[in-house]
Amino acid sequence: MTPNFDYFVVLAAMRTGSNLLEANLNALDGVTCHGEAFNPHFIGRLKSDSLLDISLEDRDNDPQRLIGAIKSAPGALNGFRFFQGHDPRVLEPVLSDPRCAKIILTRNPLESYISLKIARETKQWQLKNIKRRRDARIEFDPKEFESYLDQQQGFQLTILHQLQDTGQTGFYIAYDDLNRLDALNGLAAWLGITARLTAIDDTLKPQNPDPTLSKVTNPDQTEGALARIDSFNLHRTPNFEPRRGPAVGNYVIAPKTPLMYLPVRSGIEGLVAQWLADLDGVGTDKLITNQNRKQTRRWMQAHPGHRKFTVLRHPLARAHSAFCSYILSTEPGAYLKIRNVLRNRFKIPIPGQLRADNYSRDQHHEAFSAFLTFLRQNLSGQTPVRVDGVWCSQSQVIEGITAFAQPDFILREDEIATALPNLGRQMGQVTAPSPGLSPADMPFALSEVYDDALETLAAEAYQRDYLQFGFGGWKPLTPAE
Repeated sequence: MTPNFDYFVVLAAMRTGSNLLEANLNALDGVTCHGEAFNPHFIGRLKSDSLLDISLEDRDNDPQRLIGAIKSAPGALNGFRFFQGHDPRVLEPVLSDPRCAKIILTRNPLESYISLKIARETKQWQLKNIKRRRDARIEFDPKEFESYLDQQQGFQLTILHQLQDTGQTGFYIAYDDLNRLDALNGLAAWLGITARLTAIDDTLKPQNPDPTLSKVTNPDQTEGALARIDSFNLHRTPNFEPRRGPAVGNYVIAPKTPLMYLPVRSGIEGLVAQWLADLDGVGTDKLITNQNRKQTRRWMQAHPGHRKFTVLRHPLARAHSAFCSYILSTEPGAYLKIRNVLRNRFKIPIPGQLRADNYSRDQHHEAFSAFLTFLRQNLSGQTPVRVDGVWCSQSQVIEGITAFAQPDFILREDEIATALPNLGRQMGQVTAPSPGLSPADMPFALSEVYDDALETLAAEAYQRDYLQFGFGGWKPLTPAE
């Protein structure tokens, strides 16, 4: 029987039973697990400075060289253990390689956290002779445990998403499964190994077999803290929006001052672009834009000390601008097909042709309210209409931007009157101008129809933006701001 893989990796955390799993893998004829091959402090085993004739220094210079040596080592199948703190250069290529078997070992995080603290207290990391067991009770630290839990969950999500994105699957095995002979032999079968275990390796002994609360000095505080931890992430804001790319072609660069504007479509892009042109004393036709990724990277490399910035707008103001410019309007550039769908299928009460005498302020409030309700459904993936860039959540746009370039500044519309001139002065433009005011929405300004009901609808549609960026209630801007 030929192995199904060229090599394997045990993806685990400290105190999850990885030593016991390794011992049982090594008990399979032809299988060798080479320990923590990419631990930054040693190679394979504690105090070891070489593995498979590759030195610690050589491994650090070229980790792929050690992976190659493990793949070609004698035997039917070779592998290693990998923890979150090991060489990060190894994880992505290993997870992306379908010829690498991913054995994912998990344990109740509370048990592994307490076991880790006891091991650090007693300095005993393995137990082979029960007479030498060192006993200790530790103090449970709620904040420390929550941080530990976040780290473990983040590592597991990284593994899960990479496997999903590359169409692979791993073999999940829990700490409690390490005492099940059938589970270990099932792992051997999945690996494509003919050998089977007839008994579980009993060299290593459980170090802390007592009930969890008996291992801590503050059991009451431990129970209270665990009750407050949201294990099911009940307060998470779901995100059903499609991912957005960085839209590099829309980036705007000043021709003289090394400033790059990363627009979030919101109705004020022209205002900010005009400020960049005024900063350098040129027309907007002299601004650098419509560049591809390669050209943009070259500009960044050629301009050390450059700064990149973006500007967010209050979600309600942004939604109102999108509604007036792209849905209510029938002028060139408006989304006429989507407009018709929203009128006919979603019953948003807007006239077929907008005129001054057939659309009142009260009608505008009603129509915009219906549009905000549509946005909540649209952003939740409940409509057949595309999530357009003019009304998608700004948090999703920022995620797309950071996939290409991290903005140095994320400004808000209500602060650019002072923030942009300050930024210009930081970049050496002593007489940096102030930007103008945002263009007025037509046929009605938001201030003419604003009330708490609209704010509530916007907050329901844009929960992530209100949460991520700390938006409060909308307020009209004045020239003084």
